[in-house]
Amino acid sequence: MRARSPAAASVWDRVSGRTRSVLAVGLRSLKPPLAPGYYEELEAVLVGADIGPVMAARLGAAVKARAPRTREEAADALVAGALAVMSKKPRDLIPPLPLGERVGEMGLNVILMYGINGAGKTTTIGKLAHRLKKVGRKPMIVAADTFRAAGIEQMSAWARRAGVDHFEGKSGADPASVVFDGINAARSRGSDVVLVDTAGRLQTQRNLLEELAKVGRVATKALDGGPYESLLVLDAVLGLTSLMQAREFNKAVPVTGLVLAKLDSSAKGGAVIAIEAELGVPVKLAGVGEGIDDLAPFEPAAFIRSLFES
Repeated sequence: MRARSPAAASVWDRVSGRTRSVLAVGLRSLKPPLAPGYYEELEAVLVGADIGPVMAARLGAAVKARAPRTREEAADALVAGALAVMSKKPRDLIPPLPLGERVGEMGLNVILMYGINGAGKTTTIGKLAHRLKKVGRKPMIVAADTFRAAGIEQMSAWARRAGVDHFEGKSGADPASVVFDGINAARSRGSDVVLVDTAGRLQTQRNLLEELAKVGRVATKALDGGPYESLLVLDAVLGLTSLMQAREFNKAVPVTGLVLAKLDSSAKGGAVIAIEAELGVPVKLAGVGEGIDDLAPFEPAAFIRSLFES
């Protein structure tokens, strides 16, 4: 495989360590592309790197179609194939926020954050609020996870750490009503971005997913029909397990983007390719460390090259 120059190093070269190490060893051990059995072995390496059998077969076919003669040409074909199947929807969250006409006119942007408990949703919201403040926005965090023990307290603590305004619901209160009141409070206080911490739910809890769908409907009502962002936070350490979560959430709520939390050295980042390809929903942000500044807009080309050209 092609060695990357020090000048090409970036944050993406320090994440998804599990996938990167499996690919680095596996791809270097392959026969030359023209050797018999090459494509079967290539697919086996890709499956072992958390890309999954379906996507491994698609990438293997994409490489074969370009008829590479060297390992370097095969690496180029892998990068091109992976980028071709990933979502082509806009990823430009910060800056600027993707403003619809109605939202722009009202001067208020709402971002609903979904995800199961433990995925990294609360931490991501705190980091996002901090980043928005740094670029001149006036964010408010709405703590609408009213049923989880200490959920409101944790979200409020992150708001204080990020130095932003926040709105708290009472423990046990209806999350949708908290969202409605929080959006109106943000409007009256002059905030221009509302970050909503919704209740963490397992993707198998259908009645509770419907409750999240209700939150979305109430947000639309509070915005007089205006659009909003719905970001689903996935734990990157879980690999393809996150794909099952994303499928079910995407059925219940209008997911407009994905956030990869915990995309650190232990993450199974190869699953990103399969998740984006199936859902057609782009990864917009990634948590790349534990610090409050460790949240980055996702760069698919740089990320994919870091996987296959290491």
